[in-house]
Amino acid sequence: MNQTSQDRPAVDFSLLVVRIVSGAVFIAHGSQKLFGAFGGPGLASTVEKMGPIGYLVTVGEFFGGIGLILGFLCRFSAAANIVIMLGAIGMVHAKNGFFLSQGGFEYNLALIGLLVPILIAGPGKYAIGRCLPLSKSVRTGRPIVVLE
Repeated sequence: MNQTSQDRPAVDFSLLVVRIVSGAVFIAHGSQKLFGAFGGPGLASTVEKMGPIGYLVTVGEFFGGIGLILGFLCRFSAAANIVIMLGAIGMVHAKNGFFLSQGGFEYNLALIGLLVPILIAGPGKYAIGRCLPLSKSVRTGRPIVVLE
């Protein structure tokens, strides 16, 4: 057995942990924007503050977080939330510098760091997307990247 196949269980478990942690963070922030949970503003206030893009940010964070935890459309969810975090850095946090204590982009960058491995490697073995009837290519038997 080669080293790569020996490491695969650890990689799959690591991707699961990263998905759960990042997904929980995005669900929490998305639910603040969508439902007003955890003292958040709710959808109307979010859209009033951000304009129509507030709908996309809210849906991306909340439903993208669910997708990350479940392991369905993980690459898409990771990419969407990376774009959202880059937007937050560019529009809000960059002018405050790096450190979170001064309103900077440190936290956004950490979230991007959690999402990049999912974008690159996919969700790993422990993902609902791998159990769906159409989740594997008929021709190759490999997972369909779009559904990962």
